Amino acid sequence: MALIVQKFGGTSVGTVERIQQVAEKVKKFRENGDDIVVVVSAMSGETNRLIELAKQASDEQPVPRELDVMLSTGEQVTIALLTMALIRRGVPAVSYTGNQVRILTDSAHNKARILQIDDQKLRADLKAGRVVVVAGFQGVDEHGNITTLGRGGSDTTGVALAAALKADECQIYTDVDGVYTTDPRVVPQAQRLEKITFEEMLEMASLGSKVLQIRSVEFAGKYNVPLRVLHSFKEGPGTLITLDEEESMEQPIISGIAFNRDEAKLTIRGVPDIPGVAFKILGPVSAANIEVDMIVQNVAHDNTTDFTFTVHRNDYQAAQQVLEDTARELGAREVIGDIKIAKVSIVGVGMRSHAGVASRMFEALAKENINIQMISTSEIKVSVVIEEKYLELAVRALHTAFELDAPARQGD
Repeated sequence: MALIVQKFGGTSVGTVERIQQVAEKVKKFRENGDDIVVVVSAMSGETNRLIELAKQASDEQPVPRELDVMLSTGEQVTIALLTMALIRRGVPAVSYTGNQVRILTDSAHNKARILQIDDQKLRADLKAGRVVVVAGFQGVDEHGNITTLGRGGSDTTGVALAAALKADECQIYTDVDGVYTTDPRVVPQAQRLEKITFEEMLEMASLGSKVLQIRSVEFAGKYNVPLRVLHSFKEGPGTLITLDEEESMEQPIISGIAFNRDEAKLTIRGVPDIPGVAFKILGPVSAANIEVDMIVQNVAHDNTTDFTFTVHRNDYQAAQQVLEDTARELGAREVIGDIKIAKVSIVGVGMRSHAGVASRMFEALAKENINIQMISTSEIKVSVVIEEKYLELAVRALHTAFELDAPARQGD
């Protein structure tokens, strides 16, 4: 008998009909003799509807504490409906809000962090043969205030419960049947990965893959919780995300290709090349709560430097304004920007034991006459910035170059 934590997102529980389908799936696992804890999100669209109501009721930004009180009701509806559907099928079940479990968090409303989970009630119910249905995305602080965990919070709840209960597996049910070598909408030959490491998945998630939220992968890696990504309504093995790196000659060099269209580039030219200039440029950007991604600095022959960095496209205008102010203070020549860029990355733990991976990447792009504007590397990834119009061509070229294309079927 295994202990499994299953998490179903908003689209998986978007209607009562879909909740009934989830109940059928949970029932089958229970009939196999497994102990099941189910974590659910609010029904799709419900959180956005509640946020809109809050905006209508409040002239300014809604008070964070009260917003959490309201947002937590979305998951409360789902846990009750799913529990009712399970009981109707003869499956003993009980629902819990984050407060009832006592998922203790800090007091950072709208983006709280989980500190501790009291698993006594859950273990008692599992021992009594019940399926436990828990509201994702929410907890309670030491003062009894309801808190929510922010973006990807339900995934984080699922992983945290799996860690606390020492579950055999945490299954994340989504609208895709696993993690792919790249987006199948861009490369139809993309393959579903049977297994990927936490390290690789973290890179893929941070570089644009939308399958899992970064926080949940970080949590799973920290507590070594085996994660499996599965399709909510299609049968299949999905993708297992695990700590293990299989040492074998068959280990692929590259596991996947991630990309991000939401990039923008800024350059400040003709800055005096003096100690501390990088901080003088990036310090004000950081103070404006803008995250910087890739950075390149080029020193010219006239003792000036050109400093280029990328930010999220949503932060482009704010970052440009900060940089214009900095340019005036430093006596820089000019500030230029570009929002028509994209980042493409190759990811794989196999890079550690293979030389020449970056040059192979650059060669594949060169063959397609794609110019590389910026380069960033780590132990298991190489990222490049290119013109956005070449993004899909670049991804397809790299997918083929690193032999990630699915084998052609007979008759194709």
